[in-house]
Amino acid sequence: MTTPLRADVQEPPTPTVADVTRIAAHPDPIIRNLMITHCYHALSRALTDFTGGSANWCTFAVWASKQVGQTIRQEDPRRLAERLLTASPQSSAIAALLAEALRRALPHQVAERLVHHPIATLTRLEAASEAGARGNLKVFAEIAHEFARFLTEFAHTQTPDDQRIAAFCATLRPGPPPNGQHYLQQAFTHYYRARFTEDPKARTELLLLANIEVGLHEQTRLQPEITAALTTPIRTPQFLTHELPPHTSSPLPHTPSPRPRTPSPLPHIALPLITLLRATVETLLEPARTLTRKTITKLLLTLTLPNNTHLDLSDDLTATYPAPLTHLTNPDLLALLHQVDPTPDSPLDTAAEDWSDLPDRMHYIADMFRCYATHEILLNPPFTPEQVEALTAGHLPTGRL
Repeated sequence: MTTPLRADVQEPPTPTVADVTRIAAHPDPIIRNLMITHCYHALSRALTDFTGGSANWCTFAVWASKQVGQTIRQEDPRRLAERLLTASPQSSAIAALLAEALRRALPHQVAERLVHHPIATLTRLEAASEAGARGNLKVFAEIAHEFARFLTEFAHTQTPDDQRIAAFCATLRPGPPPNGQHYLQQAFTHYYRARFTEDPKARTELLLLANIEVGLHEQTRLQPEITAALTTPIRTPQFLTHELPPHTSSPLPHTPSPRPRTPSPLPHIALPLITLLRATVETLLEPARTLTRKTITKLLLTLTLPNNTHLDLSDDLTATYPAPLTHLTNPDLLALLHQVDPTPDSPLDTAAEDWSDLPDRMHYIADMFRCYATHEILLNPPFTPEQVEALTAGHLPTGRL
């Protein structure tokens, strides 16, 4: 069911450019992501009030940013990777062999820490976390800055002024992304026109057009970070001699070489055990690589909305278009959809088979914007008042994030 976007909640203060700059400069990527998510919510509410219409790009950015926060915090990737690893009998058997080798080679406390998460011993999930944090900051620092500037400039405008909006857009860089901001110029023009469009259907079409234009700019800019997140590196067997504790004892005797040689980073671990560890890691590398990419892809292809709706971006959308967007008439919108949507007027075949492929992503995103354009619940705050209070004080909130 879809209704006009008018949730009965207290309006947060409209973020300023200074607010966006302050949040973007926060050194902690976890707290910064939470602040970004909350700031998107405040921008979304303010822009909805400004346009008097449907969901805007910031509305969807709230839930996308909240989802990427899970990857930044490495909450779900590790648990999902463990489940995928143990679901394969072959990989599970190899992991058990690795665990036994680690227990034989290392002190009890060190070994148990490593074997508790065998997939974490082989994969650098922090690489996906770092890529997610970079992309989250990159988009926010650019696009949220412009939304804050736009709202500061025009929030109280009562009559249309084509020269004023043209002057605002002229401050944005010409040309296509990733370097130019042509699509942002168009988007802000359409958000501005939506404010002064009385016909509800025409206004909703203008907002959808603006949302897709911002989305196309955003997704083009994010291409390097999305590719990096999906290609999480796997450790080589050599990590054993560099990352395991240097002062360990071995249950097997170690006979030093009679000739001088370069000291081993693990001088007290018997060579047969190091050989066993390396051989076991070599065997587990390919399953780990496959499962890790599957894990990160699965997480990036999932979007959780506030009504606990989970959108798997690798599946076709099942939602329907709201009445104002069932049959489109805006020529600019139709032209843009012709560019990004190979299945016009249908959410069929929207599943993104490869999230690193920009056209695949944009097909899904354009139809998602269209299907959920008037869902009121998307304006719900992403965090509780207590969590917002903690964030405002610069602390990591408690509870589910």
